[in-house]
Amino acid sequence: MWSSPWAELVGAALCLLVYASAAWAAEALWWRPRRLERHFAKHGVRGPGYRLFFGSSIELVRLMVDASSRPMQPQTSHDILPRVLAFYHHWRKLYGPMHLIWFGRTARLIVSEPELIREVLLSRAENFDRYEAHPMICQFEGYGLSNIHGDKWARRRKVLTPAFHTENLKLIVPFVAGTVRRMADDLAERARAAAGGEAEVDVAVWFQRVPQEAITFATFGRRNYDDGSVVFKLQDELAGYAAEAHSRVFIPGYRFVPTWKNVRVWKLNWEIRKHLAKFVTELQLQSHGDGGDSAEKDGHADGGAVMREFMSFMAPAMSANEIIEESKNFFFAGRETTVNLLTWTTVALAMHPEWQDRARREVVAVCGHDNVPTKDHLPKLKTLGMIVNETLRLYPPAVAMIRTTKREVELGGCVVPAGTDIMIPIMAVHHDAAVWGEDAAEFNPARFAGDDDRRRRHPMAFMPFGGGSRVCIGQNMALMEAKVALAVVLQRFEFRLSPAYVHAPRVLMILNPQHGAPVIFRPLRSAAA
Repeated sequence: MWSSPWAELVGAALCLLVYASAAWAAEALWWRPRRLERHFAKHGVRGPGYRLFFGSSIELVRLMVDASSRPMQPQTSHDILPRVLAFYHHWRKLYGPMHLIWFGRTARLIVSEPELIREVLLSRAENFDRYEAHPMICQFEGYGLSNIHGDKWARRRKVLTPAFHTENLKLIVPFVAGTVRRMADDLAERARAAAGGEAEVDVAVWFQRVPQEAITFATFGRRNYDDGSVVFKLQDELAGYAAEAHSRVFIPGYRFVPTWKNVRVWKLNWEIRKHLAKFVTELQLQSHGDGGDSAEKDGHADGGAVMREFMSFMAPAMSANEIIEESKNFFFAGRETTVNLLTWTTVALAMHPEWQDRARREVVAVCGHDNVPTKDHLPKLKTLGMIVNETLRLYPPAVAMIRTTKREVELGGCVVPAGTDIMIPIMAVHHDAAVWGEDAAEFNPARFAGDDDRRRRHPMAFMPFGGGSRVCIGQNMALMEAKVALAVVLQRFEFRLSPAYVHAPRVLMILNPQHGAPVIFRPLRSAAA
């Protein structure tokens, strides 16, 4: 059959394209991972081995699912590492503290020795950057400090840091105290109406009201409270899709395909941005002195005044879109971190009534039986601070963090190629007997009692909010909210775990109780009076 030169040229081009695509796929999906595997093996670093396209993901998911299928035994055990980071626990026994796993075709080097972690986060941090998160996670959390890089991150961090100074955060104490007192009043009324004089609540749900009201009132004022609640509800639904995406290998471009889930995600994100844009417009007006809420009412100070303090830092240096993205991050991280800390601290105190009693005696001595905890009380609550730190050690909100090598770098005698992920298993370091002693898996707040203990510890042994320059900017806010809330609860109640409680910590973006955290509260006589 006769064919024109053009047809032959097109055919040749198509053949070349097919060949080039196949060659690229073979290089990216097979040859390059195998070369990296051999490279690390020469430096004595091994792991479970690369599998085409999926890497180690299938085995990793299998180990995690298997571990999460069984609750902790005994129910009061804090030795949760084998359950929460089952893949790390399993592969460390086989390959040592530094080993190699694969997330898809990306090499991920596990580093758990504190001195090497210090190199990554502090002394040689210029060689590493925060890894590029899944786009769905970025969309959910917002392109705020958590998900931006380089000069853009440095500029925004500099702008936002003064807003999270302890003195500014103290303005929020009355919001938190007022919220928890109303929650305590409602719970006490329920308990007194019950036959046994007790009330059971799932604290993983109950405590969500604390940061939700604090964030909404303290940042956006009373007038916008309902709109703020809507944002939290929308984010709750979006979180489910983000968590699902987080556990899967990323397929470029798939999020743009108009599937039912993707369309729903687009709509949720649009609704969240719409509500936050309204907030930002009003906040910009308030920052210039136009508007604001009335003075203290029902335990809440002037919400407009609090946010004007924040806006005085943000407005001159950040665009409306940047403030929206930071607000998305603030809504998510601000709530989840605080709820996580309050939940696990309450569970730990319910498991250890001797520490609950000790903390209550301190709170009553400092704050009185029924006085609202104030900013001046917080530094005096030493025992409560020890308890919070020990809870963060055993149950850190983020169980691991990841950095990416920007260039080839030597780490622990191993030459690590550029583009390699470095995974730091925070929980593993927090539970390491070599760092914390033979009682590392036990609840012992006394280990945080003195400065001498802190000086003896490696600086990277305790990092519940991350470490280095990218340490969580909101950690002081989370600690403040948690201490105020716990002080009010300890003033008003004694509490124990419900018989229905199942001790089953698991990771779903952050650490949470797989089956909830039902706790039984009994009002104290002094509170009733």
